[in-house]
Amino acid sequence: MMKRTDRAGNDFGAPATIGAPEQKILRAGFIPLVDASVLIAAAEFGFARKEGLALEMVKDVSWANIRDRLAFRQFDIAHMLSPMPVASMLGLGSNPSPTITPFSLGRGGNAITLSLRLFERMLEVGHLAETASALENARALASLLKVMREQGEAVPRLGVTYPFSSHNYEFRYWLAAGGIDPDRDVKLVVVPPSMTSDALAAGAIDGFCVGAPWNMVASERGVGRIVAAKQDIWPSAPEKVVAMRPEWAASHSDTVSRLIVALDAAARWCDAPENHDGLSEALADSRYIAAPIGIIRQVLAGEFSLDAKGNRRLIPDYFTFNRRFANYPKPGHALWIYSQMIRWGQTTYNEEGLLAAASAYRPDLYKAALGSAPTGRDITVEGNLEGDRFMDGHVFDPAAIPDYIATLGKGAAS
Repeated sequence: MMKRTDRAGNDFGAPATIGAPEQKILRAGFIPLVDASVLIAAAEFGFARKEGLALEMVKDVSWANIRDRLAFRQFDIAHMLSPMPVASMLGLGSNPSPTITPFSLGRGGNAITLSLRLFERMLEVGHLAETASALENARALASLLKVMREQGEAVPRLGVTYPFSSHNYEFRYWLAAGGIDPDRDVKLVVVPPSMTSDALAAGAIDGFCVGAPWNMVASERGVGRIVAAKQDIWPSAPEKVVAMRPEWAASHSDTVSRLIVALDAAARWCDAPENHDGLSEALADSRYIAAPIGIIRQVLAGEFSLDAKGNRRLIPDYFTFNRRFANYPKPGHALWIYSQMIRWGQTTYNEEGLLAAASAYRPDLYKAALGSAPTGRDITVEGNLEGDRFMDGHVFDPAAIPDYIATLGKGAAS
């Protein structure tokens, strides 16, 4: 029988090296997105193996499946949207099961894409330049929506990947910053990430917010225009995390520590530009993303084809896998997510909810594996740090969530 090896040449069936911990196989669920890179690299390039672990990567099609399969113990760990553990600890959703994260998989990777038909109308109605900013694009859409209402047209259908997702909250933030009420002026629908480009091409949706590479796929196909990137909305936003059940983490503390060490090494490797060719080749494999290697390479470099007309944009650090403490699970980030859940009517504010939301992010497990926190302090509610300023100039204050939400509002039709 043919031996299975990782890309570093390690035999998955061979015993761990002398002195290494006993081999343990972890079943890891993931969605085919570039932001799964750190998990995939840990499995493919020997980082997990070095810590005596083997990651059995299992591709899935929806975040609801990922949530349920983790809850029902089909997965040990999972690639998960950063708000999903927060929602689980608040008891939100159709199948809430306690979930925590001790490790963020990085920042960046999302973008908002609108259909070419919608964008071309925005250019005309909003007197929009091709090089307009994310906020200018949102305001132009608001102007178009006013015209559409006056003409009795149906509101646009915009796709997000999951109700408790960074995509949902970032899309809503972008819309509201432009003067659009996401619950009245448009219709938000759930579309699995890999189906967004096809849904846009078929006219089933008029836009979407999703992770790479699917925005680039839509623009390269000539069916969509990228109008905003995650960095335009909130530069320091966490994107995906490694999720696990809290009781599993408590009973496998050594395994969790070894996993975090492996992921930290993989994240550092993914950040290095000289490794992007090898990473792109791995991600393009049918077992993972199954997208053109050229598009994945462009995405990793932050080289965006905004549309099929040749309009391009370079976004430095479009993906940050490790630098600037991108892997540290900040409870303050969980609290911003909590603030958006309150803002959009998914839950209400109270002290119990505040503590539950913060408990989803576990810096104690991160520090147990890697040492002290990046800031040198153990802070539950961090102050206003660089990168926490949003596209509309607001700065999140986790110590004053109700006041923060009141300053934002919900967007208003023009």
